[in-house]
Amino acid sequence: MMQLPVIMLRGILIGILVSAPMGPIGMLCIQRTLSRGRWPAFFTGVGAGVSDLVYCLLTGLGLSFVTDFIETNQSLLQLIGSVVLLVYAGYLFGSNPSRSLQKSATRHMSYWKDFGTGFLFTFSNPLILFFIIGLFARFSFLAPEFESYHYAAGYLAIFGGAVMWWFGVTWFVNKVRGHFNLRSMWLVNRIVAGVILVMGAIGFLTALRDLIIK
Repeated sequence: MMQLPVIMLRGILIGILVSAPMGPIGMLCIQRTLSRGRWPAFFTGVGAGVSDLVYCLLTGLGLSFVTDFIETNQSLLQLIGSVVLLVYAGYLFGSNPSRSLQKSATRHMSYWKDFGTGFLFTFSNPLILFFIIGLFARFSFLAPEFESYHYAAGYLAIFGGAVMWWFGVTWFVNKVRGHFNLRSMWLVNRIVAGVILVMGAIGFLTALRDLIIK
């Protein structure tokens, strides 16, 4: 029975560490918390957590053909993911934070849309699979002493760790949200869009160079 809390603790740590890097999805959650409130941003993070869980399941189930496919098509996949980032950066750059604030009272029905955005945003970067493989190795998540029910609890803990992370991030950003006026949120939109644009452009150019060299 002692193995159950061990794998759950490892799962929580993996879930937090997979979510913690402040990449495009983290920037998006901050922007949405400031412009639309905590819950749209939280459900965006939950969508990202589900995407991370899917990749964790693929890793844990030993689907080697998935890793082989990603290794073979790494440049093409990075190119596609970068295009997704560039398109969203353009949308975010042209968005109007005042319109988001005016509609905030009627946005409760769009949580599924927020969830879907977070899922697709994260799922468009399958290279995270290699980071997950490294975490699984670091925490000995795939150990021979664990039974199937241990893994079921462990994967739930991974998702729980991701949810905890996004709950904490959106809670903190929402706490300081009162210090941001409309102009500040407009500026945050531009900064986040710029960061995502740079990330997407670097990924696009790197992937394009690799494809040309091949």
